[in-house]
Amino acid sequence: MAKRIVVGITGASGAPYAVRTIERLARAGVEVHVAISTLGRRLLHDELDISRPDPDRLSNGCGDRLVIHNDNDLGATPASGSFLHDGMIIVPCSSNTIGAIAAGLTQSLVQRAAMVTLKERRRLILAHRETPVTAIDLRNMARVSEAGAIIAPLSPGFYMKPQTVDEIVDFMAGRLLDLVGVEHDMNMRWKG
Repeated sequence: MAKRIVVGITGASGAPYAVRTIERLARAGVEVHVAISTLGRRLLHDELDISRPDPDRLSNGCGDRLVIHNDNDLGATPASGSFLHDGMIIVPCSSNTIGAIAAGLTQSLVQRAAMVTLKERRRLILAHRETPVTAIDLRNMARVSEAGAIIAPLSPGFYMKPQTVDEIVDFMAGRLLDLVGVEHDMNMRWKG
């Protein structure tokens, strides 16, 4: 059976990270379930001119591997613990979203799916993008980390000597795929 990963997109800057992660998951044969918050939709529009998220556009032509869920639908499949999946990545993940998860709030599908992922002891990756962070953000990160989430700040390494923005984006997308156990061919490994 193919892997199944849930991806949430929230309103912190970093739409290219979200789209590249989704594209690479889909290319690897993963069934990708996507929930996009209201501010995540605005982010896709503002940063990538995506006004209406469409599976082929979000996955660079691999739309048959995507299911896009309405973020207001708390009855969608990723909102249930009986929906089996191999992990969830929220990319980019805003401080607001981390705060909601830390407080146990489930007012959107992104938040509900994250809480279900934690309660079912599945891997939850929060690709935080905002900077600087406050003491409140740090406390919230500690709370979600103690609950089992992995905080993966979108802070790329430069040991690969990237020449393009795409190479920087690939570095982080590769790290996120590594964290959910999906093989890829992105050049981001340290060779010493």
